[in-house]
Amino acid sequence: MVLRIAIGGFQHESHSFAPRPATYADFLRPGGFPSMQRGPGLIPTLRGTAVPIAGAIGAAERSGVALVPLAWCLASPAGPVQDEAFERIAAVLCAALSAALDEAPIDGVYLDLHGAALAESFADAEGELLRRVRRIVGPAVPVTASLDPHANLTAQMVRESDALVPFRTYPHVDMKEAGAQAMRLLLDRIERRPEYAKSFRQLDVLLPIGSQCTLTQPMQGIMARRAALGAGVEELAFCFGFPYADFADCGPAVAAYAETQAAADAAADSLLAELRSREAEFRLDVVSAAEAVAEAIRVAASASRPVLLADTQDNPGGGGHGDTTGLLAELIGQGARGAVLCLINDAESAAACHQTGPGAPIVLSLGGKSDARPLKVEARVLRLTDGRFTLTGPMGAGNPADLGPTALIEIFPGVRVVVVSRKMQALDQAILRHVGVDPATCPIIALKSSVHFRADFAPIAEKIIVAAAPGPVVADPSTLSFRHLRPGLRLRPG
Repeated sequence: MVLRIAIGGFQHESHSFAPRPATYADFLRPGGFPSMQRGPGLIPTLRGTAVPIAGAIGAAERSGVALVPLAWCLASPAGPVQDEAFERIAAVLCAALSAALDEAPIDGVYLDLHGAALAESFADAEGELLRRVRRIVGPAVPVTASLDPHANLTAQMVRESDALVPFRTYPHVDMKEAGAQAMRLLLDRIERRPEYAKSFRQLDVLLPIGSQCTLTQPMQGIMARRAALGAGVEELAFCFGFPYADFADCGPAVAAYAETQAAADAAADSLLAELRSREAEFRLDVVSAAEAVAEAIRVAASASRPVLLADTQDNPGGGGHGDTTGLLAELIGQGARGAVLCLINDAESAAACHQTGPGAPIVLSLGGKSDARPLKVEARVLRLTDGRFTLTGPMGAGNPADLGPTALIEIFPGVRVVVVSRKMQALDQAILRHVGVDPATCPIIALKSSVHFRADFAPIAEKIIVAAAPGPVVADPSTLSFRHLRPGLRLRPG
Protein backbone atom coordinates (compact mmCIF):
# COMPACT_ATOMS: atom_id res chain seq x y z
CA MET A 1 0.00 0.00 0.00
CA VAL A 2 1.30 3.47 -0.91
CA LEU A 3 2.10 5.65 2.09
CA ARG A 4 0.28 8.99 2.45
CA ILE A 5 2.52 11.75 3.85
CA ALA A 6 1.12 15.17 4.74
CA ILE A 7 3.54 18.07 4.17
CA GLY A 8 3.42 21.75 5.08
CA GLY A 9 5.42 24.53 6.65
CA PHE A 10 5.57 27.73 8.69
CA GLN A 11 8.79 29.74 8.87
CA HIS A 12 9.59 32.84 10.85
CA GLU A 13 12.58 34.07 12.85
CA SER A 14 11.28 36.47 15.51
CA HIS A 15 13.34 39.26 17.09
CA SER A 16 11.76 40.44 20.36
CA PHE A 17 13.33 43.89 20.01
CA ALA A 18 12.80 44.46 16.27
CA PRO A 19 11.03 47.67 15.24
CA ARG A 20 8.07 46.00 13.48
CA PRO A 21 5.99 42.85 14.08
CA ALA A 22 5.36 40.11 11.53
CA THR A 23 1.88 40.48 10.04
CA TYR A 24 -0.28 38.09 8.05
CA ALA A 25 0.44 40.15 4.92
CA ASP A 26 4.19 39.53 5.40
CA PHE A 27 3.60 35.79 4.93
CA LEU A 28 1.59 36.30 1.76
CA ARG A 29 4.40 37.95 -0.21
CA PRO A 30 7.89 37.68 1.29
CA GLY A 31 10.63 39.49 -0.61
CA GLY A 32 13.11 36.76 -1.53
CA PHE A 33 11.10 33.57 -1.09
CA PRO A 34 7.99 31.92 -2.56
CA SER A 35 4.62 33.32 -1.55
CA MET A 36 2.16 31.47 0.70
CA GLN A 37 1.05 28.17 -0.81
CA ARG A 38 -2.06 26.11 -0.10
CA GLY A 39 -3.22 22.74 -1.38
CA PRO A 40 -2.29 21.17 -4.74
CA GLY A 41 -0.23 24.12 -6.02
CA LEU A 42 2.23 23.77 -3.15
CA ILE A 43 4.26 20.92 -4.65
CA PRO A 44 4.87 22.24 -8.20
CA THR A 45 5.54 25.77 -6.87
CA LEU A 46 8.11 24.74 -4.26
CA ARG A 47 9.72 21.71 -5.94
CA GLY A 48 12.35 23.72 -7.83
CA THR A 49 13.21 26.19 -5.06
CA ALA A 50 15.96 26.13 -2.42
CA VAL A 51 13.67 25.91 0.64
CA PRO A 52 13.80 22.79 2.85
CA ILE A 53 10.42 21.43 1.80
CA ALA A 54 11.76 21.13 -1.75
CA GLY A 55 14.26 18.56 -0.51
CA ALA A 56 11.53 16.72 1.39
CA ILE A 57 9.36 16.63 -1.75
CA GLY A 58 12.23 15.16 -3.76
CA ALA A 59 13.03 12.50 -1.16
CA ALA A 60 9.38 11.50 -0.87
CA GLU A 61 8.83 11.30 -4.62
CA ARG A 62 11.93 9.15 -5.05
CA SER A 63 10.49 6.78 -2.43
CA GLY A 64 7.18 6.50 -4.25
CA VAL A 65 4.97 7.86 -1.46
CA ALA A 66 1.83 9.91 -2.02
CA LEU A 67 2.19 13.49 -0.82
CA VAL A 68 -0.74 15.35 0.69
CA PRO A 69 0.00 19.11 0.48
CA LEU A 70 -1.34 21.22 3.36
CA ALA A 71 -0.03 24.81 3.44
CA TRP A 72 3.39 26.48 3.49
CA CYS A 73 4.45 30.04 4.22
CA LEU A 74 7.45 32.15 5.22
CA ALA A 75 7.95 35.76 6.26
CA SER A 76 11.21 37.67 6.53
CA PRO A 77 12.54 38.01 10.08
CA ALA A 78 10.89 40.76 12.10
CA GLY A 79 9.32 41.26 15.50
CA PRO A 80 7.05 38.60 17.04
CA VAL A 81 4.31 37.19 14.84
CA GLN A 82 0.98 38.89 15.46
CA ASP A 83 -1.66 36.57 16.93
CA GLU A 84 -3.91 37.16 13.95
CA ALA A 85 -1.21 35.87 11.60
CA PHE A 86 -0.24 32.86 13.73
CA GLU A 87 -3.81 31.77 14.34
CA ARG A 88 -4.83 32.13 10.70
CA ILE A 89 -1.79 30.20 9.45
CA ALA A 90 -2.15 27.47 12.09
CA ALA A 91 -5.87 27.20 11.32
CA VAL A 92 -5.26 26.82 7.58
CA LEU A 93 -2.60 24.16 8.09
CA CYS A 94 -4.53 22.21 10.72
CA ALA A 95 -7.81 22.38 8.80
CA ALA A 96 -6.09 20.97 5.72
CA LEU A 97 -4.61 18.17 7.84
CA SER A 98 -8.03 17.38 9.32
CA ALA A 99 -9.60 17.31 5.85
CA ALA A 100 -6.86 14.97 4.61
CA LEU A 101 -7.65 12.58 7.47
CA ASP A 102 -11.31 12.62 6.44
CA GLU A 103 -10.28 11.35 3.01
CA ALA A 104 -7.98 8.53 4.16
CA PRO A 105 -5.49 7.66 6.92
CA ILE A 106 -2.25 9.65 7.08
CA ASP A 107 0.94 7.63 7.65
CA GLY A 108 3.16 10.56 8.63
CA VAL A 109 3.58 14.34 8.71
CA TYR A 110 6.58 16.41 7.59
CA LEU A 111 6.77 20.12 8.48
CA ASP A 112 9.18 22.75 7.20
CA LEU A 113 9.69 24.92 10.30
CA HIS A 114 12.20 27.56 11.35
CA GLY A 115 12.30 27.02 15.10
CA ALA A 116 12.75 30.63 16.27
CA ALA A 117 9.23 31.96 15.88
CA LEU A 118 7.57 33.89 18.68
CA ALA A 119 3.86 34.63 18.51
CA GLU A 120 2.32 37.29 20.73
CA SER A 121 0.51 34.64 22.79
CA PHE A 122 2.93 31.74 22.27
CA ALA A 123 6.62 32.23 23.04
CA ASP A 124 7.32 28.78 21.56
CA ALA A 125 5.27 29.14 18.38
CA GLU A 126 6.61 26.00 16.68
CA GLY A 127 6.12 23.98 19.84
CA GLU A 128 2.49 25.12 19.90
CA LEU A 129 2.00 24.31 16.22
CA LEU A 130 3.51 20.86 16.69
CA ARG A 131 1.24 20.34 19.69
CA ARG A 132 -1.82 21.11 17.61
CA VAL A 133 -0.69 18.83 14.78
CA ARG A 134 0.01 16.03 17.26
CA ARG A 135 -3.45 16.35 18.78
CA ILE A 136 -5.01 16.02 15.32
CA VAL A 137 -3.08 12.97 14.11
CA GLY A 138 -2.69 11.24 17.49
CA PRO A 139 0.36 9.68 19.15
CA ALA A 140 0.83 6.83 16.66
CA VAL A 141 1.43 8.91 13.52
CA PRO A 142 5.10 9.97 13.16
CA VAL A 143 5.87 13.67 12.78
CA THR A 144 9.25 15.06 11.70
CA ALA A 145 10.41 18.57 10.82
CA SER A 146 13.39 20.36 9.37
CA LEU A 147 14.68 23.42 11.24
CA ASP A 148 16.89 26.41 10.69
CA PRO A 149 19.98 26.00 12.93
CA HIS A 150 19.09 29.37 14.47
CA ALA A 151 16.14 27.65 16.08
CA ASN A 152 15.68 28.14 19.79
CA LEU A 153 15.01 24.44 20.30
CA THR A 154 12.59 23.64 23.13
CA ALA A 155 11.60 20.57 25.10
CA GLN A 156 8.06 20.91 23.76
CA MET A 157 9.27 20.81 20.16
CA VAL A 158 11.25 17.65 20.88
CA ARG A 159 8.40 16.05 22.82
CA GLU A 160 5.70 16.70 20.20
CA SER A 161 7.73 15.37 17.25
CA ASP A 162 9.59 12.17 16.38
CA ALA A 163 12.72 13.79 14.93
CA LEU A 164 13.98 17.31 14.18
CA VAL A 165 16.66 18.03 11.58
CA PRO A 166 18.41 21.46 11.49
CA PHE A 167 20.60 22.55 8.60
CA ARG A 168 24.33 21.98 9.13
CA THR A 169 25.53 25.21 7.52
CA TYR A 170 25.50 28.97 8.10
CA PRO A 171 25.28 30.46 5.46
CA HIS A 172 22.43 27.99 4.88
CA VAL A 173 23.46 26.19 1.71
CA ASP A 174 22.02 22.80 2.71
CA MET A 175 18.37 23.64 3.31
CA LYS A 176 17.11 21.07 0.81
CA GLU A 177 19.38 18.42 2.28
CA ALA A 178 17.88 18.99 5.74
CA GLY A 179 14.37 18.66 4.35
CA ALA A 180 15.34 15.43 2.61
CA GLN A 181 16.89 14.06 5.80
CA ALA A 182 13.75 14.86 7.81
CA MET A 183 11.67 13.03 5.20
CA ARG A 184 14.03 10.02 5.25
CA LEU A 185 13.77 9.81 9.04
CA LEU A 186 9.99 10.03 8.77
CA LEU A 187 9.85 7.13 6.32
CA ASP A 188 12.28 5.14 8.45
CA ARG A 189 10.18 5.81 11.51
CA ILE A 190 7.04 4.58 9.71
CA GLU A 191 8.81 1.43 8.55
CA ARG A 192 10.51 0.56 11.84
CA ARG A 193 7.59 1.55 14.14
CA PRO A 194 9.42 1.89 17.51
CA GLU A 195 10.10 5.49 18.51
CA TYR A 196 13.65 6.83 18.58
CA ALA A 197 15.16 7.37 22.00
CA LYS A 198 15.56 11.14 22.52
CA SER A 199 17.96 13.27 24.50
CA PHE A 200 17.58 17.05 24.85
CA ARG A 201 20.22 19.44 26.25
CA GLN A 202 20.53 23.24 26.43
CA LEU A 203 23.72 25.30 26.57
CA ASP A 204 23.72 28.02 29.23
CA VAL A 205 25.15 30.89 27.14
CA LEU A 206 23.99 32.91 24.12
CA LEU A 207 26.24 32.77 21.04
CA PRO A 208 26.57 35.93 18.91
CA ILE A 209 25.12 35.53 15.42
CA GLY A 210 28.34 36.65 13.73
CA SER A 211 30.44 33.95 15.39
CA GLN A 212 28.01 31.17 14.43
CA CYS A 213 29.29 31.05 10.83
CA THR A 214 30.22 27.48 9.89
CA LEU A 215 32.83 28.70 7.37
CA THR A 216 35.02 29.97 10.21
CA GLN A 217 36.25 28.80 13.59
CA PRO A 218 35.11 27.79 16.11
CA MET A 219 31.87 26.65 14.48
CA GLN A 220 33.62 24.99 11.57
CA GLY A 221 35.48 22.67 13.94
CA ILE A 222 32.44 22.09 16.13
CA MET A 223 30.35 21.01 13.17
CA ALA A 224 33.09 18.59 12.13
CA ARG A 225 32.99 17.17 15.64
CA ARG A 226 29.18 17.00 15.45
CA ALA A 227 29.46 14.90 12.30
CA ALA A 228 31.83 12.46 14.02
CA LEU A 229 29.63 12.16 17.12
CA GLY A 230 26.53 11.70 14.99
CA ALA A 231 27.91 8.62 13.24
CA GLY A 232 26.33 6.30 15.81
CA VAL A 233 22.90 7.96 16.08
CA GLU A 234 19.98 8.56 13.75
CA GLU A 235 20.25 12.35 14.07
CA LEU A 236 22.31 14.71 16.21
CA ALA A 237 20.46 17.99 15.94
CA PHE A 238 22.47 21.05 16.95
CA CYS A 239 20.63 24.38 16.98
CA PHE A 240 22.82 27.46 17.47
CA GLY A 241 20.01 29.59 18.90
CA PHE A 242 18.69 32.99 17.84
CA PRO A 243 19.93 35.31 20.61
CA TYR A 244 17.29 38.03 20.16
CA ALA A 245 14.27 36.10 21.44
CA ASP A 246 13.20 37.17 24.92
CA PHE A 247 11.78 33.93 26.30
CA ALA A 248 12.95 31.17 28.61
CA ASP A 249 14.26 28.76 25.96
CA CYS A 250 16.39 31.20 24.01
CA GLY A 251 19.84 29.85 23.18
CA PRO A 252 21.77 26.88 21.78
CA ALA A 253 20.44 23.36 22.27
CA VAL A 254 21.05 19.77 21.18
CA ALA A 255 18.63 16.93 20.50
CA ALA A 256 19.93 13.41 19.82
CA TYR A 257 17.87 10.57 18.34
CA ALA A 258 19.14 6.99 18.60
CA GLU A 259 18.22 3.33 18.97
CA THR A 260 18.91 3.44 22.71
CA GLN A 261 18.63 6.08 25.41
CA ALA A 262 22.27 5.53 26.36
CA ALA A 263 23.44 6.28 22.80
CA ALA A 264 21.27 9.40 22.57
CA ASP A 265 22.46 10.72 25.94
CA ALA A 266 26.12 10.04 25.13
CA ALA A 267 25.97 11.90 21.79
CA ALA A 268 24.14 14.91 23.26
CA ASP A 269 26.45 15.14 26.27
CA SER A 270 29.59 14.87 24.12
CA LEU A 271 28.53 17.66 21.79
CA LEU A 272 27.55 19.85 24.73
CA ALA A 273 30.98 19.27 26.29
CA GLU A 274 32.66 20.26 23.00
CA LEU A 275 30.68 23.50 22.93
CA ARG A 276 31.59 24.33 26.52
CA SER A 277 35.27 23.66 25.91
CA ARG A 278 35.36 26.18 23.04
CA GLU A 279 33.01 28.79 24.45
CA ALA A 280 35.57 31.59 24.69
CA GLU A 281 36.25 31.33 20.95
CA PHE A 282 32.72 32.58 20.21
CA ARG A 283 33.55 36.11 21.38
CA LEU A 284 32.93 38.45 18.47
CA ASP A 285 34.90 41.55 17.54
CA VAL A 286 33.41 44.14 15.20
CA VAL A 287 34.52 47.67 14.28
CA SER A 288 32.60 50.92 14.13
CA ALA A 289 31.11 52.10 10.86
CA ALA A 290 33.68 54.88 10.62
CA GLU A 291 36.60 52.49 11.09
CA ALA A 292 35.11 49.96 8.68
CA VAL A 293 34.64 52.48 5.86
CA ALA A 294 38.11 53.95 6.35
CA GLU A 295 39.66 50.49 6.17
CA ALA A 296 37.59 49.57 3.12
CA ILE A 297 38.74 52.70 1.27
CA ARG A 298 42.36 51.99 2.18
CA VAL A 299 42.25 48.37 1.00
CA ALA A 300 40.22 49.11 -2.13
CA ALA A 301 42.82 51.64 -3.31
CA SER A 302 45.18 48.82 -4.30
CA ALA A 303 42.81 45.85 -4.55
CA SER A 304 41.69 44.07 -7.70
CA ARG A 305 38.56 42.63 -6.10
CA PRO A 306 35.70 44.14 -4.07
CA VAL A 307 36.02 44.92 -0.39
CA LEU A 308 32.87 43.78 1.42
CA LEU A 309 31.30 45.68 4.31
CA ALA A 310 28.74 43.70 6.34
CA ASP A 311 26.13 46.03 7.87
CA THR A 312 25.47 43.35 10.46
CA GLN A 313 23.24 45.26 12.88
CA ASP A 314 20.60 46.11 10.28
CA ASN A 315 20.45 42.60 8.82
CA PRO A 316 16.94 41.96 7.40
CA GLY A 317 17.65 38.25 7.94
CA GLY A 318 17.87 38.82 11.69
CA GLY A 319 14.93 41.15 12.25
CA GLY A 320 16.32 44.45 10.97
CA HIS A 321 14.16 46.49 8.63
CA GLY A 322 16.98 47.01 6.15
CA ASP A 323 16.60 50.79 6.20
CA THR A 324 19.10 52.30 8.63
CA THR A 325 21.53 54.77 7.08
CA GLY A 326 24.49 54.88 9.45
CA LEU A 327 26.85 52.99 7.16
CA LEU A 328 25.63 54.89 4.10
CA ALA A 329 26.32 58.20 5.83
CA GLU A 330 29.91 57.10 6.47
CA LEU A 331 30.39 56.02 2.84
CA ILE A 332 29.18 59.44 1.68
CA GLY A 333 31.03 61.38 4.35
CA GLN A 334 34.35 59.66 3.66
CA GLY A 335 33.99 59.97 -0.12
CA ALA A 336 33.87 56.24 -0.94
CA ARG A 337 33.64 56.78 -4.70
CA GLY A 338 32.40 53.75 -6.59
CA ALA A 339 30.93 52.06 -3.51
CA VAL A 340 27.50 50.45 -3.77
CA LEU A 341 25.12 49.82 -0.86
CA CYS A 342 22.82 46.83 -1.19
CA LEU A 343 20.16 47.69 -0.09
CA ILE A 344 17.85 50.31 1.51
CA ASN A 345 14.28 49.14 2.12
CA ASP A 346 12.19 52.28 1.53
CA ALA A 347 9.02 51.95 -0.53
CA GLU A 348 8.34 55.70 -0.44
CA SER A 349 11.74 56.60 -1.88
CA ALA A 350 11.52 53.83 -4.48
CA ALA A 351 8.13 55.16 -5.58
CA ALA A 352 9.53 58.69 -5.82
CA CYS A 353 12.36 57.44 -8.03
CA HIS A 354 9.89 55.68 -10.33
CA GLN A 355 7.83 58.84 -10.57
CA THR A 356 10.90 60.94 -11.35
CA GLY A 357 12.32 58.55 -13.96
CA PRO A 358 15.83 57.50 -14.99
CA GLY A 359 18.51 60.13 -15.48
CA ALA A 360 16.74 62.76 -13.39
CA PRO A 361 18.02 64.36 -10.19
CA ILE A 362 16.02 63.76 -7.04
CA VAL A 363 16.08 64.78 -3.38
CA LEU A 364 15.15 61.97 -1.01
CA SER A 365 14.58 61.49 2.69
CA LEU A 366 16.14 58.06 2.38
CA GLY A 367 15.57 55.15 4.74
CA GLY A 368 15.14 55.61 8.46
CA LYS A 369 11.51 54.55 8.50
CA SER A 370 12.14 52.06 11.33
CA ASP A 371 14.30 54.27 13.55
CA ALA A 372 13.08 57.76 12.56
CA ARG A 373 16.56 58.64 11.27
CA PRO A 374 16.25 59.18 7.51
CA LEU A 375 19.16 60.58 5.52
CA LYS A 376 18.47 63.56 3.24
CA VAL A 377 20.37 63.02 -0.02
CA GLU A 378 20.61 64.58 -3.44
CA ALA A 379 20.83 61.79 -5.97
CA ARG A 380 20.40 60.81 -9.59
CA VAL A 381 18.19 57.93 -10.69
CA LEU A 382 20.29 55.48 -12.70
CA ARG A 383 17.94 52.56 -13.29
CA LEU A 384 14.43 51.34 -12.43
CA THR A 385 13.08 47.76 -12.20
CA ASP A 386 9.99 45.97 -10.91
CA GLY A 387 12.16 44.15 -8.36
CA ARG A 388 11.37 40.71 -9.76
CA PHE A 389 14.17 38.27 -10.52
CA THR A 390 15.38 34.77 -9.66
CA LEU A 391 18.10 34.11 -7.10
CA THR A 392 21.23 32.42 -8.42
CA GLY A 393 23.55 32.07 -5.40
CA PRO A 394 24.32 28.98 -3.30
CA MET A 395 21.61 29.73 -0.72
CA GLY A 396 18.64 30.65 -2.83
CA ALA A 397 19.18 29.38 -6.39
CA GLY A 398 15.78 29.02 -8.01
CA ASN A 399 13.88 31.09 -5.44
CA PRO A 400 11.74 33.88 -6.90
CA ALA A 401 12.43 37.38 -5.54
CA ASP A 402 9.89 40.18 -5.55
CA LEU A 403 11.26 43.35 -3.96
CA GLY A 404 8.59 45.60 -5.44
CA PRO A 405 9.46 48.80 -7.33
CA THR A 406 13.24 49.12 -7.17
CA ALA A 407 15.69 51.87 -8.08
CA LEU A 408 19.43 52.22 -8.43
CA ILE A 409 20.48 55.75 -7.47
CA GLU A 410 23.82 57.54 -7.27
CA ILE A 411 24.62 59.97 -4.47
CA PHE A 412 27.50 62.44 -4.65
CA PRO A 413 30.45 61.60 -4.52
CA GLY A 414 29.57 58.49 -6.55
CA VAL A 415 28.03 56.15 -3.95
CA ARG A 416 25.32 53.98 -5.51
CA VAL A 417 22.38 52.59 -3.54
CA VAL A 418 19.83 49.91 -4.41
CA VAL A 419 16.46 51.16 -3.07
CA VAL A 420 13.72 48.52 -2.74
CA SER A 421 10.09 48.39 -1.60
CA ARG A 422 10.17 45.10 0.26
CA LYS A 423 12.92 43.91 2.59
CA MET A 424 15.32 41.12 1.87
CA GLN A 425 18.74 40.21 3.20
CA ALA A 426 21.55 41.05 0.75
CA LEU A 427 22.66 37.45 0.33
CA ASP A 428 22.67 37.04 -3.46
CA GLN A 429 24.59 38.79 -6.25
CA ALA A 430 21.42 38.67 -8.35
CA ILE A 431 20.07 41.63 -6.35
CA LEU A 432 22.81 43.80 -7.84
CA ARG A 433 22.85 42.22 -11.28
CA HIS A 434 19.14 42.79 -11.78
CA VAL A 435 19.74 46.57 -11.55
CA GLY A 436 22.68 46.37 -13.95
CA VAL A 437 25.52 46.31 -11.43
CA ASP A 438 28.29 43.74 -11.87
CA PRO A 439 29.47 43.02 -8.30
CA ALA A 440 32.94 41.96 -9.42
CA THR A 441 33.64 45.48 -10.76
CA CYS A 442 32.70 47.35 -7.55
CA PRO A 443 35.58 48.55 -5.36
CA ILE A 444 33.41 48.47 -2.20
CA ILE A 445 30.12 46.65 -1.63
CA ALA A 446 28.16 47.32 1.56
CA LEU A 447 25.67 44.55 2.32
CA LYS A 448 22.73 44.42 4.74
CA SER A 449 23.68 41.01 6.09
CA SER A 450 25.53 39.34 8.96
CA VAL A 451 26.79 36.03 7.54
CA HIS A 452 24.61 34.76 4.67
CA PHE A 453 26.29 37.09 2.16
CA ARG A 454 29.47 35.03 2.46
CA ALA A 455 28.01 32.15 0.45
CA ASP A 456 27.74 34.17 -2.78
CA PHE A 457 29.96 37.21 -2.22
CA ALA A 458 33.01 35.83 -0.36
CA PRO A 459 34.42 34.11 -3.49
CA ILE A 460 34.81 37.51 -5.21
CA ALA A 461 36.01 39.46 -2.15
CA GLU A 462 39.40 40.99 -1.48
CA LYS A 463 38.53 41.45 2.19
CA ILE A 464 35.48 41.23 4.45
CA ILE A 465 34.92 43.82 7.20
CA VAL A 466 32.07 43.51 9.69
CA ALA A 467 30.75 46.94 10.63
CA ALA A 468 28.66 47.91 13.66
CA ALA A 469 26.42 50.68 12.36
CA PRO A 470 23.15 51.42 14.19
CA GLY A 471 20.48 48.72 13.95
CA PRO A 472 18.46 46.26 16.06
CA VAL A 473 20.42 43.08 15.25
CA VAL A 474 23.12 44.00 17.74
CA ALA A 475 26.44 42.21 17.52
CA ASP A 476 26.45 41.85 21.32
CA PRO A 477 23.05 40.57 22.55
CA SER A 478 24.05 41.27 26.16
CA THR A 479 23.22 44.93 25.51
CA LEU A 480 19.50 44.12 25.08
CA SER A 481 16.98 44.54 27.89
CA PHE A 482 15.85 40.93 28.28
CA ARG A 483 13.11 40.20 30.83
CA HIS A 484 12.07 36.58 30.32
CA LEU A 485 15.22 34.48 29.95
CA ARG A 486 15.67 31.43 32.17
CA PRO A 487 17.77 31.79 35.32
CA GLY A 488 21.47 31.07 34.80
CA LEU A 489 21.55 31.82 31.06
CA ARG A 490 24.60 33.98 30.36
CA LEU A 491 24.37 36.66 27.68
CA ARG A 492 27.95 36.63 26.42
CA PRO A 493 30.58 33.88 25.87
CA GLY A 494 33.16 33.75 28.60
